[in-house]
Amino acid sequence: MWIDAHAHLDMYGDALPSALAEIEQHHILTVSNSMDLESHQRNLRIAEASDWVLPIFGVHPWKAPEHAHHLDDLSDAVEQSPMLGEIGLDHHFVEDVSQYPAQRTVFEFFLAAAKEQGKVVNLHTKGAEREVLHLLEAYDIQRAIVHWYSGPLDVFHELLARGTLFTVGVELLYSKHIQTIARELPWEHLLTETDNPGGPKSLTGALGMPLLIRDVLQALAELRNTAMETIVETVEHNFARLISDDPWHSETYDKFWAAQQGEKRL
Repeated sequence: MWIDAHAHLDMYGDALPSALAEIEQHHILTVSNSMDLESHQRNLRIAEASDWVLPIFGVHPWKAPEHAHHLDDLSDAVEQSPMLGEIGLDHHFVEDVSQYPAQRTVFEFFLAAAKEQGKVVNLHTKGAEREVLHLLEAYDIQRAIVHWYSGPLDVFHELLARGTLFTVGVELLYSKHIQTIARELPWEHLLTETDNPGGPKSLTGALGMPLLIRDVLQALAELRNTAMETIVETVEHNFARLISDDPWHSETYDKFWAAQQGEKRL
């Protein structure tokens, strides 16, 4: 079983049937992050069609200004979601600094909920890595996944010291900085992702499909001079450890281990 710990299946549009077919055929456990309430509803419907899809709710920092003054509208979806994502801050792609207070308001709303409800967070940190670190410390968030980290190495190591897990994705194939991060990432902090469909498209111009996770696994194996199966087993173990004692993921964990024992479907 392969694990894609950060994707956006709701964004596939007409390509969704093909994407789900790849997920089913190759048994790719896919954490489908939301951008907002509307995308979360789409993800919930998608998950009804595949047991390999774990839909989670969050408000992406790009969408934060639309929700900063309506946080109560998010509470039900937050309560029902087993993990919170995609959430965070973006001071890189978002150049309009007037949006930053709204980003922080929404992010802190989710961090407070994660702390109160004991949930894992799936994080966006672009250009705001140290501020995200400080907020994780302020809210005492113990279980976090940082997706597609490309920031400074000093913050990377401080996040590691907090037990943070990091997803490595398709930029590994193109970026020396990402390769350095992936090389320095301790085994016990490693997860894999695609950020499909849009993430790969931003790099190659082509729509990212689920089987790209195999390319990530192969590239990691080459980078770390080991077998691809070692990477697969490491990621499986790390994801299982992340959710094993989590009451919000009891069903996911049972399905995870059913797949580990050779079940056809999660």
